[in-house]
Amino acid sequence: MELITRPRRLRGNVLLRKMVRETRMDASSLVYPMFVIEGNNIKEEIPTMPGQYRYSVDRMEEKLTQLADAGVSSVMLFGIPGHKDEIGSGAYAEDGIVQKAFRKAKEVCPQLYMIGDVCMCEYTSHGHCGVLCGHDVDNDKTLELLAKTALSQVQAGADMVAPSDMMDGRVAAIRQKLDENGYINTPIMSYAVKFASSFYGPFRDAAGSAPSFGDRKSYQMDYHNRREALKEAMLDVEEGADIIMVKPAMAYGDLIREVKDRTDIPVASYSVSGEYAMVKAAAQAGFIDEASILCEMAVSAYRAGTDIYITYFAEELAGYMKEGRIG
Repeated sequence: MELITRPRRLRGNVLLRKMVRETRMDASSLVYPMFVIEGNNIKEEIPTMPGQYRYSVDRMEEKLTQLADAGVSSVMLFGIPGHKDEIGSGAYAEDGIVQKAFRKAKEVCPQLYMIGDVCMCEYTSHGHCGVLCGHDVDNDKTLELLAKTALSQVQAGADMVAPSDMMDGRVAAIRQKLDENGYINTPIMSYAVKFASSFYGPFRDAAGSAPSFGDRKSYQMDYHNRREALKEAMLDVEEGADIIMVKPAMAYGDLIREVKDRTDIPVASYSVSGEYAMVKAAAQAGFIDEASILCEMAVSAYRAGTDIYITYFAEELAGYMKEGRIG
């Protein structure tokens, strides 16, 4: 056979395969989601997420230092308050759990880039992501509280805020509030394409944020919809989002790619709690090789167009990137 084109020529040696990789990754693109809880001397494993913990503020340093040493430079904080009420006042309280955590993080690991998840669900007694009017979330009344929450986090030390509530107009409301208070250079990473997904189950256990009635399908997106996802992304870009997120990651690579192709700002994806839990459960049962699977999942997200990867496996992936196993 007189074959001129032989694709296998570029696969014959490990150094050559790395040289011609199309998808490149770096640990600087990883974000680790971390849960902080009221109390003292708490490091409490999350039953549905083996290997993940809730930390009290006084125990944060050990994990933050471990992440920094591994090469993970960005952390997103989720707060679990000691008290919840109808309007989620703990979300924007000056002495709220996540505000205290940001101050502590900046004290003990100032080199880390800290991101605040902006939502109400962890802080409301009903578990929904905003203020209720009857059994419905009142979009416009919620905007004011989301903006207050974002401002309070930035004042406490957050370098970036990430609204995850899926209210219409929240990016514009937050941008206006931050700018009015002098934080014109604080970026917003919008959970723009966030689906009503069953992949979130373990997170709701971790954060104690399951709704006490109904579901979130009136504000999170129907996973059947592609064009609506693009509409949501473009609306948030118009409102001033600096980074757009697609969530979940693993089952939504098509939309990561479409959002990447349609926008000119960085794209993040969130490998959520259900993805983590499935890998852990299958690995513990001996059905899969955990390291190989999480590497393949990460590469698939980056290949689809991810610039920033939010994952509970951030520390492990940073190690694999350093080894050259991926990246």
